Amino acid sequence: SSFLVFAPSYFQYMSTKLTSGGKDPCCLAKIFGVYQLVIKNAGAALNSTNASKDIRIDLMVMENIFYAKTISRIYDLKGSIRSRYNAEPTASNAVLLDENLLETLPASPILVRQEARAKLERALWRDTAFLAHLGVMDYSLLVGIDETNNDLVVGIIDYIRQYTWDKQLETWVKSSGILGGAGKVPTIISPKQYMKRFRIAMMVYFTLVPSNEPLQESLDPEAM
Repeated sequence: SSFLVFAPSYFQYMSTKLTSGGKDPCCLAKIFGVYQLVIKNAGAALNSTNASKDIRIDLMVMENIFYAKTISRIYDLKGSIRSRYNAEPTASNAVLLDENLLETLPASPILVRQEARAKLERALWRDTAFLAHLGVMDYSLLVGIDETNNDLVVGIIDYIRQYTWDKQLETWVKSSGILGGAGKVPTIISPKQYMKRFRIAMMVYFTLVPSNEPLQESLDPEAM
């Protein structure tokens, strides 16, 4: 039901990106389809008292932004440092989080040229403004490091969740420190707050390659 509300605006937004001929870059990982899987009479297999009960599972198929790439490191970044640390960073297929990246940045920064960083900044600003207008938050920037080809692969994922009353309650509980974690901004905040925090963090995460070119002025992180 969330996607049905989100879909018309999403398709309109993506159509403008796809027809721009690459002049209007976009970081949103494409949605290929939304399906509902129905398992008939699943209750019998689960030894449920209701043997005829069906189980329904909603599935979303999204673009694999790492297709045909040789990815050596993967980050899932939200711009938050609350519960954003993978304690097993060397595990096979480990997905690293914000705190893992901040831990390694001083010694191993993610270097990008000014032109590429400015293009990424413009795309992130437009995409996050679009999501904020729709009341969407809690999305991530999925980042892959392809060291073989010296490529940085990025895409915004998990951008369907809207800021409903239960998320507002979660924000209040985490901000109050009732459940611990006082002093850290909660992961779940309002869409506009999330947008601003996300933008600021992403520009911190990607370091400019030193050059003699004059620095370009950064965009306003609060701009809609």
